[in-house]
Order: sequence, then C-alpha cells, then structure tokens
Amino acid sequence: MQLHHLLARQAGVVTLAQAVGCGVSAGTVQRWTREGTWRRLHPSVYLAGGHRLTDEARIRAAWLWAGADAAVVTGPAAAFWQHMLPRAPALIDVTVPRHMHRRPRPGILLQRRDLDRADLIKDRDVLVADRPFAALETAVALPDGSTFLDRALQRYVRFPALYRSYTRNLGREGSSEAGRLITAAADRADSAAERLLVKLLREAGIGGWVLGHPFGPYRIDLAFPAKRVAVEVDGWAWHVDAERFRNDRRKGNAITRGRWDLLRFTWHGLDGQPAESIAEIIETLALSDAA
Repeated sequence: MQLHHLLARQAGVVTLAQAVGCGVSAGTVQRWTREGTWRRLHPSVYLAGGHRLTDEARIRAAWLWAGADAAVVTGPAAAFWQHMLPRAPALIDVTVPRHMHRRPRPGILLQRRDLDRADLIKDRDVLVADRPFAALETAVALPDGSTFLDRALQRYVRFPALYRSYTRNLGREGSSEAGRLITAAADRADSAAERLLVKLLREAGIGGWVLGHPFGPYRIDLAFPAKRVAVEVDGWAWHVDAERFRNDRRKGNAITRGRWDLLRFTWHGLDGQPAESIAEIIETLALSDAA
C-alpha cells in the first residue's frame, strides 16, 4: 500500500514498521521527526505532517503502540469509537493480554487482562470492545453513567446482549457497580425509582407522603396530600413507548389543573443527585406551607 493511502486510512497515524513497509526508510522517518515534519506520539508511532491530532488519531496511535495484533480499545474510548459518546476521553483505555508487558504511557490507561472474544469486534481496522461491553464499562466510568447507559439502550444496545456481556465479565473490577445499573435498567415498572425515592425520604426524616395516591382516573406515584404536592418518578427511558409517554403527560397536566405542585424525578437524578432531589422536595413543601 502507498503511504498516502495508509495515512488517509489511519487519520495520519503510522508506525515505523508500516512506513518502512510503504518504502520509507527508518532514517527518513527519523529525519522527518527531527525536522518537525512528522510528530512522534509514542515509541515507533508517528503523526504525519498535514494531519491534526484528532480523537481518532489519538485512539489509533494508542492501539498501534500497544500492539495491533493483541491490544483492544476498551471503555469510554471504545464507546466513542462506536459513536456512543460525542468525544473521546482524555485517557485512552487500551487492554492487552496478561502475558504482555508494556510500560505506562502518557495519555493511555493501560490494563492487563484477558477478554472474551465475544466482547470484541474489529471496527475500521481497530480491535475494540463491542458495544455491549463498551457500554457497561463506560457506564461504570462516567459520573452520569446511568444516563449514558439509558441512552445507549435506547439507540445502540439491546438489553439481552448487555446482560450477556455482564455475565461474561462477573468478578472484574467494576462488575458490582455494573450489576447495580443492570438491575435498575431491567426494572420496567419504575419500582426501582420509587423504592429509591422512599429510601431517600426516610433517610431525610420526611413524612406525610403516600404511594399510589388516587387522583381521578390516575394514581400519583408519591403524594403529599395535605400539602397538595405530587411527585412523579420515571424509570429508564428505554422502556417508555409513545402511549406511556402520552399517558404520563396527560396525568401531569391533570395534576397541575387540580392546583397541585408537581415534581418529576428520574431514576438517574435520584441516584446521581440525591441531596439535590430531596432539597427540591423540602423547598416545595415549605412553599406550600407559606401559600
């Protein structure tokens, strides 16, 4: 393959061995690097002149340095590679087999572990974690991981495939948190969100609420009848179909027409920002007293 074709295919990134294979001598590569025409990203991995160091280039460079014959792009970097994240992480996750030894490199999060082939896929010539495994690892790594996983289930990953990947990786670092997210994602009845809200209210010492309060043809998820404050809790969006969405909005409109204060919380908000959620409830109850 001609060098310019290879550079176009690899976002401007090339290894020394690849350049030599394209007819460029090692001495020429060294000279270009000294002159600033090429930029050395990692040992024996370069960015050719005229190419920007894009997220794709950073990931390709990390993978090529780690060993294209055995290394795997994993975690958030794999999620970005497969269009599940808008930006690549600052640290590129790369996994190599346990028997391989690599010294840590700036900009690379290197892990030594043996992965199941069922969790891997070749995408644009790069070996990456397949979407279910990448989604799980990314959900554990991100601060708003449950929101990311919910979006992934809506657009990119089917739950059975996600669960199979989870079972293949039981016992690995992060599998406990992944299991918690899997359990919450599987709960179609929103009961996980309601249980979480009840737990937070009890821990905060807040009383006066009832579950499933009748309201015309509807039932309010959690209500403070004496204060006329209604709390609706939503589970994971990937479960919600169009009819369910419309019915929830009709119920919400009926509640506000009845001159109740309506609060809506998602499982993600209750789990990720519990203090803020409880503070909003307390503030709304106080305003109800003042009215």
